[in-house]
Amino acid sequence: MGRAYRSHLAPAVLAACACLSGGAAVAQSLAVERSGRPLAQAASTQLRVVPDAPRTQLSPQPVAGSLAPQGPATQLQPQAGPQTLLREAEVPPARLEQTRALLVELKAQPTPQQAISVDLPADVLFDFDKATLRPDAAGPLDKAAELIKSYPQAPITVVGHTDSKGNDAYNDALSLRRAETVAQALQQRTSRLPVARGLGEREPVAPNAKPDGRDDPDGRQQNRRVQILIGALSSGGAAAATPRN
Repeated sequence: MGRAYRSHLAPAVLAACACLSGGAAVAQSLAVERSGRPLAQAASTQLRVVPDAPRTQLSPQPVAGSLAPQGPATQLQPQAGPQTLLREAEVPPARLEQTRALLVELKAQPTPQQAISVDLPADVLFDFDKATLRPDAAGPLDKAAELIKSYPQAPITVVGHTDSKGNDAYNDALSLRRAETVAQALQQRTSRLPVARGLGEREPVAPNAKPDGRDDPDGRQQNRRVQILIGALSSGGAAAATPRN
């Protein structure tokens, strides 16, 4: 009888252990039905669920030390500078590194029309009130020409600017003559003739006078410049190269 007892009892014990491992609430929800008959005559030990007993639900618990995302996802944005100014698709691969260096050295800036703008100080290029290039203008023009070569399909515009000394008609004529001189120098170096424009004093980059009305020599010096624009190509291949506002 001992063997029969163990053989019939084993399934019931295993089932009860499995329920107990699920939690105390499961054990409370089950009732054992006892019988006075010998185990050899019993079909099996039956376990039944009490209808009103609370139901046990298992849910995952956070593990100590686990990482969970907090707040909105971090998004990386491109930084302004030579990388975004480069327009890499237009530059021959062999000239990429040189072009990046020239953009930094010439302090190139983007315009709202996505052109690349380079300002060459007029005081470096010309003597006072003159439109003839100084001998030491060759260095800046050589670098500007190398930058232009990196954009073989882009249109080039040269814009002359003056300070506020003199009347508009005189400054417009002087700025145009200087732009034409620079355009011709770039043509000699690149075999491409840029469009030349003269804007006189209409687009200053610095004040010509101090707040108290006195002359501002430093501001006027910044305004005397020649601007080189490497125009952007539109989707249809047309170019946009206009002076920045």
